[in-house]
This record gives sequence, structure tokens and C-alpha cells, in this order.
Amino acid sequence: MTGHRISIRRLTGRRTSIHRISIRRLTRHLATHHRLRTLIVLSAAGLITGLSAGAAYAYFTTPGNGIGSAAVGSMQAVTIAATTATPGNPLLPGGSGDVTLEVTNPNPFPVTLLSVTSSGTITADASHPGCTTTGVTFSQTTVNKAIPASSTTTIDLKGAAAMDTTSSDGCQGAAFSIPVTITVQK
Repeated sequence: MTGHRISIRRLTGRRTSIHRISIRRLTRHLATHHRLRTLIVLSAAGLITGLSAGAAYAYFTTPGNGIGSAAVGSMQAVTIAATTATPGNPLLPGGSGDVTLEVTNPNPFPVTLLSVTSSGTITADASHPGCTTTGVTFSQTTVNKAIPASSTTTIDLKGAAAMDTTSSDGCQGAAFSIPVTITVQK
């Protein structure tokens, strides 16, 4: 930029000359330079954003084809059986005792035993014909126990059976059959 020469006297008394530049022209020059730099930065940012969005769109919308298959399986019945295992707590008149049962899962995947509920009349074993009034009851039990795939698991239900004091004397030493229904889920 060109301008007029002027003289400035410093405190030391020496003379120096500088180019006089109009403040207005300098301000215009700096503003134009700043706008140009801002325009370049914004253009570059817009270009980068556009390219990134385009690449993401292309990545997630690229068509393709192939062959897939699925099969719906069914769950085989999980069964229960009486067990010869001795319960942890035996059943006595006026108290409660454990009920022990075996759960068999024939499925190729584990299941969860959710609950056990009573589903019939409780009877004494055949070797105790004098046990006509058992006085035995069964309380629904929430279990939430995993049964591994293709296996049999022994379950001990703590305090699930109770025997009142009206039981016949012929029930001493009897084993009781307690019909139950189980609820399982995959």
C-alpha cells in the first residue's frame, strides 16, 4: 500500500519517517482478509461434512443380496419325577418339611424352573395302608432355578410340605406322593 510520508519526532529527538496508512483503508484490508479466511474455513468444513455424510449414507444404504434361513423349534416337555433322595428336612406332625423332586430337561438348551404348584390329592405310599388321613399340604413354591440342557437336576424345596396334627398314626414313616405341576421357561 502506498501513502504519504510524514515525520515523527521521538523522545530522543531523532527523526524517522514512516508510511502513513489510512486507518480506514487498513480496517477494510483486514476485514476483507478476515472474511476471505472465514469463507475458506467454512467451505472446507462444509466439504468435509458433506463427504462424511455421503460416505456414511453409502455405507448404510449399499444394497446387497444373499440367502438366509431360519427354523422355528419347539420346546420339548420338561418332566418331573419322584426321587429316592432323602429331603433335607423330614416331615413331622405339626411341622413342615422339604419336598424333593427330579426335573428332567430333554431340550438342547437350558430352561428355568420358575414355580411348583400342587395339582392333586396327596397320598401315602402303598406300604402304609393305615395312613387314611394324611393331613399333608403343599405350598406353592417360587424356585427360579436353571436346569441345564439335556440333564436331570434334583430340586429340594425347603419347607414346601406341612403336616398337621390330625394325621393318622398309620402315617408314621410313610413317603407321600404329592402331585405337582411345574412352570418352566426358556
